[in-house]
Amino acid sequence: MKTFTIIGTGLIGGSVARDIRKTGTDAHLIGVEQNADHAARALELQLVDAVLPLSEAVAQADVVLLAIPVTAIQQLLPQLLDLVPPQAVVIDFGSTKSLLCEAVKDHPKRAQFVAAHPIAGTENSGPEAALEGLYQGKMNIICEKEKSSEFALEVALELFDLLGLKTVFMQAEEHDKHVAYISHLSHVSSFLLGLTVLDVEKDEKNIFMLAGSGFASTVRLAKSSPDMWAPIFEQNAFFLSHALEEYIKHLQKFQECLQQKDTAQLYEMMRQANQIRPVLDGITQGASAK
Repeated sequence: MKTFTIIGTGLIGGSVARDIRKTGTDAHLIGVEQNADHAARALELQLVDAVLPLSEAVAQADVVLLAIPVTAIQQLLPQLLDLVPPQAVVIDFGSTKSLLCEAVKDHPKRAQFVAAHPIAGTENSGPEAALEGLYQGKMNIICEKEKSSEFALEVALELFDLLGLKTVFMQAEEHDKHVAYISHLSHVSSFLLGLTVLDVEKDEKNIFMLAGSGFASTVRLAKSSPDMWAPIFEQNAFFLSHALEEYIKHLQKFQECLQQKDTAQLYEMMRQANQIRPVLDGITQGASAK
């Protein structure tokens, strides 16, 4: 029987636990959770078999999964590698990679660590948000593959295959640059759209009566947990700032066209944006094929 210690029993860690249960894998699941309510709920939902203090949970682990905010991962990771048994594998699920990898680059147990980012989630949080199949068909990125041992990679890939993830490999800086555009920028956009609409709603009480599915789908990510996303933005500030500069340029150009009544240029900008359609269609078809 393999023992998994899951640090963080919310959406990310809890969904891993659900999938391990679903597949019938012979596993003992231990949770580590600072939030007492989350710990109790994770036990009630049978996401984990026990919730234990960090040192006790790690001492028993074959695999340790880090599913907590990235700033907390950065702080905990060196200590965690100090604690893990010689054959245990540590895998993080954080949405940034450069600072996490930097934190343990010279650690004597660095080879036992696999830096990973399954690109999956919802706007919900906590143990009750955990879903079976959350990772099915989604992309997963492993960074600094060459710094992990063959055994650690084998264990990690076995877990990722069980979860239904499709894994690719990148360097940490390349990863952070790409996710700034495809993930982090969309969350910033949604948060700020939500703020903009809330500002208007103070004077326009009927605005939410007019909000349709387009608004709901665009602003959905604004319901995401600030506890998770503020650390992500902090750790990826360099690349996210560059992404925002490009985004703001497009917004300013669009505004200028509106003010100048340049409908032809507005049309051309939207036509160019339509070129994202094949990418989105490919994502949808990939998900529906699962």
